[in-house]
Amino acid sequence: MTMEKQTDNAPGQRAGRRAYFMILAFAALAIALFAWHPVDLYLWIKALHIIAVISWMAGMLYMPRLFVYHTDAEPGSRQSETFKVMEKRLLRYIMTPAMILTWIFGLYLAWSVYDFHGGWLHAKIGLVVLLSAVHGLFSRAVRNFARDENKHSARYWRMMNEAPTLLMIAIVILVVVKPFA
Repeated sequence: MTMEKQTDNAPGQRAGRRAYFMILAFAALAIALFAWHPVDLYLWIKALHIIAVISWMAGMLYMPRLFVYHTDAEPGSRQSETFKVMEKRLLRYIMTPAMILTWIFGLYLAWSVYDFHGGWLHAKIGLVVLLSAVHGLFSRAVRNFARDENKHSARYWRMMNEAPTLLMIAIVILVVVKPFA
């Protein structure tokens, strides 16, 4: 009996279908909540927002580590090709959908709860824009690695691993402490 490799197309297609199913289930739950409009809708949306943020941040913290190891892999090698699959799937099935849901639920909360008022909220949104820009940089890097055109060192990617962490720390402090109105 031959073992199916996770870098083969079939497991990737199944993973993609599962990921899209989960995204649809997540969206259906959100739509059902808006239609049902429970008294505690705010708490439900907040919970969905936190779940999306955790998923996005998991990817944002893992992706640059993959880049560090991918940088050391010989282009065209089996190891390099495996990293390409991992990076593409992480970006496509976890990071990007989670980022989109983070923005949707976050903007809803900013509008419905805070009416887009508060210095801390504006600062938080600004930092989330920066985090989204880092996401875009990672997306471009995935495309560059896929073409064997990475131009950065492993040291660069180790330093870039700190960007999402620092932004996350600042965002959490803004949300919890609300240091300025």
